[in-house]
Amino acid sequence: MTEQRRRRYAVAGTGHRAQTYVEAILGEHADVAELVGWCEPNPARLDYYDDLVAAAGGAAPPRYFPEDLGTMVAEQRVDRVIVTGPDHTHADLVSRSLLAGADVIVEKPLTIDAAGCRTIDDAVRRSGREVVMTFNYRYSPRNSTLREVVASGAVGEVTSVHLEWALDTVHGADYFRRWHRLKHRSGGLLVHKASHHFDLVSWWLADSPTRVYARGGLRFYGDAGGGAAQAGPRPVRGTAGPGGDPWLLDLRKDERLQRLYLDAERYDNYVRDQDVFSPGITIEDNLAVLVDFERGAVLTYSLNAHAPWEGYRVTVNGTRGRAELEVVERASVEVDAAGAPAADLPADAVRPRGQRLVVQRHWERAREVPIPMGSGSHGGGDAIALSDLFRGPGEDHLGRAAGYADGVRSVAVGIAANESLRTGRPVDIADLPLAADPAGCDMLGGSVFAKERDDD
Repeated sequence: MTEQRRRRYAVAGTGHRAQTYVEAILGEHADVAELVGWCEPNPARLDYYDDLVAAAGGAAPPRYFPEDLGTMVAEQRVDRVIVTGPDHTHADLVSRSLLAGADVIVEKPLTIDAAGCRTIDDAVRRSGREVVMTFNYRYSPRNSTLREVVASGAVGEVTSVHLEWALDTVHGADYFRRWHRLKHRSGGLLVHKASHHFDLVSWWLADSPTRVYARGGLRFYGDAGGGAAQAGPRPVRGTAGPGGDPWLLDLRKDERLQRLYLDAERYDNYVRDQDVFSPGITIEDNLAVLVDFERGAVLTYSLNAHAPWEGYRVTVNGTRGRAELEVVERASVEVDAAGAPAADLPADAVRPRGQRLVVQRHWERAREVPIPMGSGSHGGGDAIALSDLFRGPGEDHLGRAAGYADGVRSVAVGIAANESLRTGRPVDIADLPLAADPAGCDMLGGSVFAKERDDD
């Protein structure tokens, strides 16, 4: 058996999310992966990541500015660029990496709008290079198990899906402190966050979305939201605010956040800890979406970004029965004496995290389907996803590895939903200019899944 060559990787965008990939390259996958370049304009963030490399016994990779990405690919003979910059930079970084001769691994979402899809599509066609999407939710055992249930035909042909996603006041609020709060940078939660969820539904059903209608708005966060009055007067950033305010984030209490953001402000003026009740937010925090699928199923989807608990509920209705998945990731958010979200709570303070998958066929009793558990994030799913990325996917009848077409399909729903919010009308995905060549929109059709359905 021949030894696998170490691929040469560069990272474009060194914020918080990049650390997952950097640690994987420096650690478990160091035998097949080598870090050879940074593409990032902020030296403070690069200092932090250089220290991670040094701690692992490595030498700091050379630094490049984003405008020199092509030069980096050539000089460092980069095989793959890992794109983890802000969402609005993805289209540019992905397309230029491809045209420079490297394959790309890109964090979700693929991009934020139709123009970005066209830019990437043109680069894929011209370069012939590969784009790999990192949809780690597919690898979570609970989601993989639901995929197996649906693919087995246990509930028959799917007629409808309901997916309710709750982001709590720790996780959900954080999107309103960062660059995500601006729709022109993130596409809003319908693109940035929900692309994960829309991908799951397409993958569960082995089907493609065709038509979208959306409603929603900024109802809780922002200076006019329902939470602002409850939160009270907001302090000026950098001053001592009222004690016990759980909505305030102190970057100084977390070394990583301080080094990546607070210490980096002087270079790019990016403020990571904006007040969630300040003016200027242009994304929504309450959303409802109706999606038609090619084979006739309908998705009803809701997202709430200020819930008191975190998790999701999925109902899959079919011609033979029904599957129900409930996942409680955090049962409640409570605060300590200083008003900050408490990290450690008494055992009886919250209901334990839990997950449960139940299948009930017509004329039969309900049965609970066991969900295998691994170690690490998402029930061990993240470790499997990283292994697929760096070592290549093995034989997988679930088809968890995601590519370019999956990335387009997932953001297409959010892009269409944003257009529906703007116009108040349903939007046909086929009418969106997502491809440089209009014929390229065929990649979103159910034919992508045809062989998969034949094999099930």
